[in-house]
Amino acid sequence: MSDLPNFDIALAHRYFSADCFNRVWALIEKTGRSPADDEQMLLLTLASLWHWTQRDDCADGNLSIGYWQVSRVYALRGDARSALHYAEICLRYSQSQPPFFLAYAHEAIARAAVLNGDTDRATRHISEARRLASQVADPEERTALEKDLDTIRPPVA
Repeated sequence: MSDLPNFDIALAHRYFSADCFNRVWALIEKTGRSPADDEQMLLLTLASLWHWTQRDDCADGNLSIGYWQVSRVYALRGDARSALHYAEICLRYSQSQPPFFLAYAHEAIARAAVLNGDTDRATRHISEARRLASQVADPEERTALEKDLDTIRPPVA
């Protein structure tokens, strides 16, 4: 008996990395998410990231996006510690990426810092993300980034 599946594993990883990622987006955008939706959102984002790590074409940009999404899901669930952990990994993978990716890594850290009550850290990372946003050439990407940054509200000290 063979342990090899009768399907193309590379194609399966390609499919599930994208499918899980897109299903997370649908849940992020869903109004009135239930606790069950939140659990599915977390499982799907982790599955997406794992499938990306199994792909031969996985690069730092893909990991930057994947870790960013994991951080965002943890932030939406109110888990500041996990959100920050994955945001910091996102930042590491974003260092060699274009400003859009790097700005979103700072956005993730700022969002997690707000949850953690760290106003100074949140403010520093929002500022850096806005600085980088000014370098994003694509107007749609820049607008999306700026809109996301506008949703982060550090508490007034």
